[in-house]
Amino acid sequence: MCGIIGVLGDHEAAPVLVEALKRLEYRGYDSAGIATVNHGVLDRRRAVGKLVNLSDKLVHEPLAGKAGIGHTRWATHGAPTEGNAHPHRGRTVAVVHNGIIENYRDLKDELKGQGVTFETETDTEIVALLTQRYMDEGLSPVDAAYRTIDRLSGAFALAFLFDGEEDLIVIARMGPPLAIGHGDGEMYVGSDAVALAPLTDRITYLEDGDRAVVTRTSVEIRDANGDLANREIRLVRAEATRVDKAGYRHFMAKEIDEQPTVISEVINAYVPAGADAIEMPGIDVDFAKVDRLVMSACGTAFNACLTAKYWFEKLARIPVEIDVASEFRYREPPVVDGTVALFVSQSGETADTLAALRYCEGKADRILGIVNVPESSIARESSAVLELHAGPEIGVASTKAFTAQLTVLLLLALKAAGDRGTLSADQIADRLAALRGLPAVMNTALDLGETVERIAMAVSEARDVLFLGRGTMYPLAMEGALKLKEISYIHAEGYASGELKHGPIALIDTNVPVVVLAPDDDLFDKTMSNLQEVIARGGKVILISDERGIGRAGDGLWHAIPMPKVHADLAPILYAVPAQQLAYHTAVAKGTDVDQPRNLAKSVTVE
Repeated sequence: MCGIIGVLGDHEAAPVLVEALKRLEYRGYDSAGIATVNHGVLDRRRAVGKLVNLSDKLVHEPLAGKAGIGHTRWATHGAPTEGNAHPHRGRTVAVVHNGIIENYRDLKDELKGQGVTFETETDTEIVALLTQRYMDEGLSPVDAAYRTIDRLSGAFALAFLFDGEEDLIVIARMGPPLAIGHGDGEMYVGSDAVALAPLTDRITYLEDGDRAVVTRTSVEIRDANGDLANREIRLVRAEATRVDKAGYRHFMAKEIDEQPTVISEVINAYVPAGADAIEMPGIDVDFAKVDRLVMSACGTAFNACLTAKYWFEKLARIPVEIDVASEFRYREPPVVDGTVALFVSQSGETADTLAALRYCEGKADRILGIVNVPESSIARESSAVLELHAGPEIGVASTKAFTAQLTVLLLLALKAAGDRGTLSADQIADRLAALRGLPAVMNTALDLGETVERIAMAVSEARDVLFLGRGTMYPLAMEGALKLKEISYIHAEGYASGELKHGPIALIDTNVPVVVLAPDDDLFDKTMSNLQEVIARGGKVILISDERGIGRAGDGLWHAIPMPKVHADLAPILYAVPAQQLAYHTAVAKGTDVDQPRNLAKSVTVE
């Protein structure tokens, strides 16, 4: 959600800014712009739509200068227009912003009362104009920016650039992430390490409430109390920021195919070669003493948590409470002694999930984070963190991070089962052996891509699609529906199969494909009853099952996707593959923007 970049360099800033913004495209955006200072003069260029539109404008209207800031905007206040695009400016200051200024109306009324006029519909313009007012009153650029920051309420990452100042960027963070990149006689600012990767591997992450004065040779960071803050410079691994498509048409296709490798990485990280035990350094939780597990997340990560609820309760016999993070934080549930709270987020910066975590601070016995970015806010604020080892995920619709989340959660559930004695050492070893074989089985499932592609061509003609599943396939049904609606814009819903007759069956007719996820397990016969109810009403059933399950389903299927046989506890991880492929190929058939679907952002860092 919105991307920020800043450069104080030795070379022309505009090309560097645009290239860095390209690396932030995955966050989602609908307009873009940059501002530079050249020979003391501040200027900017902005454009609606993809970055290529901004690049085209810069060809005809070049922007010189070696100091600059840039932004990709995801519209909140005000439509996606050039006038509402960032950077916003007063006469002598330009500002880029990620977040929401909650008190902007009060500040706007104040400035209007002083005769200040506004040109945009955004909340961000108030930041530039308020800073300009303080400068007009005689404050220095830094003091004016800090005075403005002190008056803001809400969530924000900010970068300020000033007329006449070719060696100064002022930044601040309250909520959305912001980082400083350290170069050799150069300095950079970015929303994340991915944007800064080609420029530097030395990164400092700001904490909430931090503000900083950045020059080419120095950084001065102050905390929320105004005291000097000594934030660590971290060395970022190159592989953690590699974002090329490697010959694939879309990042999503590449990331779907990377899943066997990712699962292998997760297994190797937590189950050493030749071992029959799970090792999770830093996770000093004795689950035998845990009375309740509270889990919270958003979107795909929530579906991963819902799957894990089945594992923790069945395998480890731990009661689990699960909530969408945006509801959990406002529901204010009691968190009693003996509770471990677990929060899952690919980015580690999801605003609602982070707020839910903070609600549990001081209440839960331990707070565990499962994230893909070990330097993220959730990682830093958790008692202990489990890394996903998925590498950068650029496609907005999560794929490899989802299966990595499932794998880590299953391992944690198995550890809990061992601690509580609800599974024997041999039973855990059997599941770990099956898990080690999962990457190879997953490769077999990926080979079915052409079959799924043919089915997707037919699905692309539908207006509505239902997904059904029982047990751990119920969260997978929700995830399959989410993927399809995210990138193909087809209305889709996921239901527990047993809920079919409680409403959804009214939607069934000859125009509605119904995707049924049903491995041949203990619940298969129950699901087949629901499948027959759909067929009897003319519904187009797409059955995803193993060969025995497809054979038992009998006639009447519209299509079938044959899956390899796998241990029942691993089925959710494996069955994610055809659900993802179906969404991907349907979106390709419809010609939608697969990697950057409309209205969506990769990392939702504000409410």
